[in-house]
Amino acid sequence: MARAPKPPADRAKPSAEGDAFKRGEADSLPFVTLVPNMVTTLGLCAGLTAIRFVIAGEFHIAVWLILFSTVIDGLDGLLARRLQATSDFGAQLDSLSDFLNFGVAPGFIVYQMALAQSEQAGGWIFILVYIVCCCMRLARFNVALNKATTTDSSEKPAHFTGVPAPAGALMALLPVFVSFETGLELAAFPIPVEFYIVIIGLLMVSRLPTFSPKSVRVPRERIVWVMIALSLAAGTMLAEFWKSLIVIILVYAASLLHSFAKVLLGRRRR
Repeated sequence: MARAPKPPADRAKPSAEGDAFKRGEADSLPFVTLVPNMVTTLGLCAGLTAIRFVIAGEFHIAVWLILFSTVIDGLDGLLARRLQATSDFGAQLDSLSDFLNFGVAPGFIVYQMALAQSEQAGGWIFILVYIVCCCMRLARFNVALNKATTTDSSEKPAHFTGVPAPAGALMALLPVFVSFETGLELAAFPIPVEFYIVIIGLLMVSRLPTFSPKSVRVPRERIVWVMIALSLAAGTMLAEFWKSLIVIILVYAASLLHSFAKVLLGRRRR
């Protein structure tokens, strides 16, 4: 009886090599998907370094680092969407970074510049309120984001609920910007600063509908004018940076007052 020919021994090798290759792909990620998290980590390092400079009394450098982390905060999310590299890990890392950059670091700056010399007034308590409000704001945002992901909701709200953490940090630093521009000693006005920082914290956890840049749409025929306005704004900021930031924050505060007035009118009509 003739024996059936044995299959060549090397025929099983390609499948084994293919399985190993697939396992290698499963155990690794394309480098490009790590870029958004790397950018977030860069912003986190900026916030941590800002705290280090606050301790050293270098307030200008600390503020510049927080402003840098604000730019990074807008960049990492954009990169994640463009590169299709969004992930739960990235969302949590971004949230923790925001808490440090826009809650802890600005609170430390305001405390050291305005409240540390009058500690008997309980200034640290007001800073704690602001930082806790920032944490609660970010926690609420994460819950809303998880609900939207679970329900596969494609509808994006036309506004934010409450003041976002980056905007809240810039508003909290308004007294610092005024000090840089005018030379005003914030330590001479601890009580106004205390109440102001608490108000900003409460605005962050409020249900007030606030401005969202994502809701802005520009008609095609006005794009040229928008670019011209942008160049004028950029030139003004380069010439008078702190003064420009103060004006931007005051304009944003005016939009909050307008939103608050609309909410009150809506309730009265009901």
